[in-house]
Amino acid sequence: MKKNLSFGTKLCYGIGGLGYSSMSQTLNNFIMFFATAVMGISGSLVGIAIAISSLWDGVSDPLVGYLSDNTKNKFFGKRLGFMFFGIFVIAFLNICIWSMPASLPEIGKFFWLLIGMLAIESANTCFGTPYSALAIDIAPDYNEQSKVQSFKTVFNIIGMILPSVLMYFFMTSISLSIQQQYTQEGYITIACINSALLIFFGLITIFSSLRHVHKYKVYSLQSPKEKFSLTTLLSGYFNVLKKKDFRAVILGYSFATIASAFLTSVGMHLFTYCYHFSSSQISIVLISLFGGAIASQPMWVYFSKRMEKKRSLIISLSTIVFGIFITVITFLFREFIPTETMFLIAIPCLILCGIGAGAMYSLPFSMYADCVTLEIFKTGKNNAGAYTGYFTFTYNLANSIALLIIGFLLDIIKFDSAMPVQAMSVQNGLGLIVFFGCTIFLSLAIMTFSRFSIRRADVLKVQMALEKGKKTATIDLSSETYHTATQTQLASSQNVHKENNYQ
Repeated sequence: MKKNLSFGTKLCYGIGGLGYSSMSQTLNNFIMFFATAVMGISGSLVGIAIAISSLWDGVSDPLVGYLSDNTKNKFFGKRLGFMFFGIFVIAFLNICIWSMPASLPEIGKFFWLLIGMLAIESANTCFGTPYSALAIDIAPDYNEQSKVQSFKTVFNIIGMILPSVLMYFFMTSISLSIQQQYTQEGYITIACINSALLIFFGLITIFSSLRHVHKYKVYSLQSPKEKFSLTTLLSGYFNVLKKKDFRAVILGYSFATIASAFLTSVGMHLFTYCYHFSSSQISIVLISLFGGAIASQPMWVYFSKRMEKKRSLIISLSTIVFGIFITVITFLFREFIPTETMFLIAIPCLILCGIGAGAMYSLPFSMYADCVTLEIFKTGKNNAGAYTGYFTFTYNLANSIALLIIGFLLDIIKFDSAMPVQAMSVQNGLGLIVFFGCTIFLSLAIMTFSRFSIRRADVLKVQMALEKGKKTATIDLSSETYHTATQTQLASSQNVHKENNYQ
């Protein structure tokens, strides 16, 4: 029985995240800086707009996940129709956001940003949630799931690097005049490129996945289509949080997301006003960060095979904390070290943080897929889309709260976009926001992930039971006892396996 997915299948799935990741990372990295420093909107208003849109993104995720679980389209299957619709709408809205008219009053700019972000987050859900659930559909195997997530992670990180590369070529350096960096044209150019990449690579994943839509049904056990109910969605979400392993991954990743929000949202301010780096230097520093994450992927895949995923993840998070500690030292002595020397010191610090962050882009999703796999086996229902929606809802909620706090903190420390050189108290405030925010929430993430109890053997037992059509009433796992579906469902699953092997 062939269990492994082909290299081409994993490649075509993973590459779909490249354009989407580049577009999302541009928003995550630059929208706070663009809105405050370029368009002159107050930090509080920007924080409110981004927080509301991020919260809405989280709310819409379970809904779209539920709809994709219960969609039966002969051509697109469960997920691909949503993805096809999403990429074109995202591409259009992405350009609109960065094309905000500079002549609008501040309140007008605020509503442009708010409405644009709400719209694009809705479209993001149509692509992002089904795209994540598709990985569980095509790769339920424990080891294959890690490999699929690794492919996805590599292209996601390449997408994260792209905005920094594009910034290097299309944004004016601040070395001649600090104000030259604050131009809108470069952001619009980058948005157009991101939208084109999103459509191109998204279509590759969608059309290459068409042949797998009806083939990979290993865990798609037959169950009646459920009638939509908001109450069902809410109860399902709270039931998921009651499960220890689901809760460990969901909350652990949410804490890590908050730490990332402090770094990405205030990082541009920190590098510009505290380290006094030019836009090209900032690009190289960010490329070093994400380059370390890409280079570390084979290492984390190897570690996840040699040891449990949880242990590998905790090691990676501890590596980030250590990298931040070293960076804090450079921040304290920044006034005594020339900018060029500080730039050379910052690169290895960010590479180290990137190496640690590499596991964060793949292992939590792989661990969550293991939770979903065991739950599907327990219930006999493939609700991977809804489970994915619950996951993204929680960390988007956490992200929205973090961004709201960050916006107010920028106002509290009296950051002024009209000042090319910020007061020393403002610079120190920026450092405190980044370093304390990251360290505190990374520590919480480590403590939460440590409660994850699913082991490799647990998932393999379930997979072997499905493959062999196991008919015992229960299978004892180390984390808890998972009851099998009915004998009829297991037999049905076994028949699907056999049919797939002959295709």
